[in-house]
Amino acid sequence: MILKYPMRFFCALSLVGLGAAAVHAQGAIASADTGPNGSRATASEPKPLVVSVLANYHSQDDGVPLAEIVKRAFGNNGDIKIARLEVDKARARLRQAGVRPNPTLEVEQSTGSLVGSSGERELSVGVSVPLDVYGQRRRRIDLAQAEITLREAEVTARQRELAGQIFVNYAEALAALKELSIVEELLGLDTEAVLFVQIRVNEGESSPLELNLLQTEVERLRARRLLVEGKLQAAISKLKFYAGVPFEQPFRLREELSAASLPLLPATLETSVSVGLRNRPEIRLAELEEQLASAGLRLIRSQSKPDLTAYSRYTQGRAGIDDPRGPFFQNDRSLTFGVSIGLPIFDRKQGDKAEAEIAIRQAQERRTFAEQVVKNEIVTAFQRIEAAKRAITILDSAVLPRARENIATIRRVYEIGELKITDLISEQRKLLEASRDLTETLTERYRAQADLFIALGLTFDN
Repeated sequence: MILKYPMRFFCALSLVGLGAAAVHAQGAIASADTGPNGSRATASEPKPLVVSVLANYHSQDDGVPLAEIVKRAFGNNGDIKIARLEVDKARARLRQAGVRPNPTLEVEQSTGSLVGSSGERELSVGVSVPLDVYGQRRRRIDLAQAEITLREAEVTARQRELAGQIFVNYAEALAALKELSIVEELLGLDTEAVLFVQIRVNEGESSPLELNLLQTEVERLRARRLLVEGKLQAAISKLKFYAGVPFEQPFRLREELSAASLPLLPATLETSVSVGLRNRPEIRLAELEEQLASAGLRLIRSQSKPDLTAYSRYTQGRAGIDDPRGPFFQNDRSLTFGVSIGLPIFDRKQGDKAEAEIAIRQAQERRTFAEQVVKNEIVTAFQRIEAAKRAITILDSAVLPRARENIATIRRVYEIGELKITDLISEQRKLLEASRDLTETLTERYRAQADLFIALGLTFDN
């Protein structure tokens, strides 16, 4: 064959060299297509057969990090804004709790003109002031302060829920970005193979069926590329919504799935459980609800005791006295002091006390249950992380390198005419499946890390 078809053999060797160089270049498609600042490649560089779109969605220079997305979301989310207004309302109630009761002014005027006692009259002016006894004012202030702390903890809980939603969408975006890069790499390799097979078909060394099979595979990869890009666009659109970024504004990710990680994750399970029990908003909320119910019970007990009201009254009157010598009037003045006592004989806040005691027990049960949930979430997240790490090690060290080596070997054997194109396509699909397994495993590891981050009650600020 070498002697019979010297020109064909020369072309085949040239294309084999071209394919080997292209395989090396496809590993860096994004960097070959764009410059260091995201600009297009210069005219002196070879134009790739498949133009990468990765630069539209990823940039290590001007991409938005996850911490910035979460920070913007906390400032733009409507539920968190409403929860913060609840904190302001609680602070207003604290100011009201410290206000003392208003005094009462009483004015009374009496006259005898209407009942036949002309000239007799009386004017009485009194002031009464309710007294804060048994520490009632202090109890009201304690209750209001406990409510402020509770509302602030609710804001933290809302932020935790929102951060969890953002982590899920961020993981989906990173997974789609990773799969898009894999599909583009395989699409580039198959596009180059189409050129080689076309030459073989023109020379009569391969059947047109092989070319059709390979072109079908190329079109399948192009369709897969469009589908994955659509998933990536949808995930980025959700991140834009959370971050308050306009839909038409460009938005790029800074991280890649293989290198993405979350900071501040403890190394051991025991440390993680300790941190989670200390930081989780649910446990803090249960503790604050218990404190709030206890403060309410103390206030109710103080209100069930006798009420005291101090009063003072000044009275000035004019009274007539019957005298044979004629009418005689006497002016009287008096100043009265006293205390009125409300006796709790029937209403001693029995129902309110019982309700407050039940609220305390309810908060204690809620805290106990929350602690069990936190421990379970942390243990589960740790198990998922360890399992994903082991799977990634196997895929990175054993599966993917061998799959790529198999493809390179089958491609070289096919180019000398010893194998069919279906063998190459079948092996490439195995590589694609293995790459998807790696993407799925990396995504699982990142989601498990995100779940652990949320389970620990951590934020990017602490």
